[in-house]
Amino acid sequence: MPQLDPAPWLAIFVFSWFIMLTIIPPKVLAHTFPAEPTAQSAEAPKTDPWNWTCP
Repeated sequence: MPQLDPAPWLAIFVFSWFIMLTIIPPKVLAHTFPAEPTAQSAEAPKTDPWNWTCP
């Protein structure tokens, strides 16, 4: 039964984890956002009350 032979699957498993741990993290960590977030002002925005028209 070839499914029980661990030799090729173990090599695929180790090689895939090698790729995941060495190549992908620098690519993800090098990501930059297009715009830096700005700090909000401490003042609360002025809102107008809404007059409900109740019959």
